[in-house]
Amino acid sequence: MMKRRFFFKDYLFFSPAERRGVLILLALILAVLLLGEGLAFFRMRSGSLSAQSGTADTLQARLDSFLASVRAASPSAVRHTDKPRPLQGSRLSPFPFNPNTADSSELCRLGLPGWMARNVVRYREAGGRFRKPADFSRIYGLTEEQFAVLEPYIRISASDAAEVPVRHEEPPVLLLPPAEPPTDTLQWRKYSPGTLVDLNRADTTELKRIPGIGSGIARRIAAYRQHLGGFYRIEQLEEINLDYTQLEEWFSIDTAALRRIPVNRAGVDRLRSHPYIDFYQAKALVEYRRKHGRLKSLKPFVLYDEFTPEDLERITHYLSFE
Repeated sequence: MMKRRFFFKDYLFFSPAERRGVLILLALILAVLLLGEGLAFFRMRSGSLSAQSGTADTLQARLDSFLASVRAASPSAVRHTDKPRPLQGSRLSPFPFNPNTADSSELCRLGLPGWMARNVVRYREAGGRFRKPADFSRIYGLTEEQFAVLEPYIRISASDAAEVPVRHEEPPVLLLPPAEPPTDTLQWRKYSPGTLVDLNRADTTELKRIPGIGSGIARRIAAYRQHLGGFYRIEQLEEINLDYTQLEEWFSIDTAALRRIPVNRAGVDRLRSHPYIDFYQAKALVEYRRKHGRLKSLKPFVLYDEFTPEDLERITHYLSFE
C-alpha cells in the first residue's frame, strides 16, 4: 500500500538555522508588543497622577478662598486666633463722644474696627461703665497712640462720673470764708484755730463749723466719704475738686473708721461698686480667689495688667483679708 503524502509538509520543514531565526523573530515581536503595552500603561498612569495633582491644587485654592471670605465676613472670629493688627493713628477720625452712650456705628465712625466697637457695647451691657477717660484706654487692642488721639474727645457725663469723680485740669475750688458772717448761733459758730475734726467721723454740722466750708461742700465731703468707705489721707479731697491744703490744719484722720470690703467673700458686683475698683479688677480678684484660695494681700496682682502700683496702694486700704 502506498503511504499518503501530505503535500504541505514540505512547506513546514525548517532547517535548524531557520528554526533559530524563527524563534528570534517571535521573541522580537513579543518584546515589541510588551514594550508598547508598557509605554501605554505608563502614559495612562502619568496622566492620572497629573489629573489628581491638578484636582488637589484646585481644591486647595477653593479652600483658601473660602477661608479668606470667612475672615473678611467675621473679623471677630479671626480675633480669637490671630492678634488684631492695631490701627494707625492717622486712620482715626475723632469727634466728641461719650463711651457710655455711643452705639457701635458711632464708634466705627471714630475709626475703631467693628470687633472693638462690639466689645465696648458688650462691656456696657454686662454692667460696665467708663467713669473716667483713662478707663477707655483699657479697651483690648487700643494702642497708646490711638488713645492719645481719642482722649481729648472723650466726654463723660456727670451721672457716669458720679461714683469716681474725674479730676479736671481746672483750678480747684477755693475755700474762702463767706463775705458776710452767718447768724451767730451755736450751730453755725465757726471753730477757732487749732481745732481738729476727725474727717471720717464728723457729720455735716461739724464740717460746716470749719472756716471755708459751707453746706454744699459739707454735703459733698459726706457723700464721697460714704461712697468710699472713709478717707485714709487728706489728699483724697482733691478727687472732689477741693483744695486740701486749705483744710489740712483742721482735720485729723482715724483710719480705724474705714469701712472695708471682705475680699474673700465679696462677689464681682460688690467689689466693683467701690470707686477705686473697676469691673476687670473685681473679676481678677474673684478669679484668683477661685483658683488659688483665700487672699492674704494684693501682692499676687503686682504683675497683672489690670492693676497699676497706684491702684494696688489705694485699694488695699478698703479691703479686709479676713
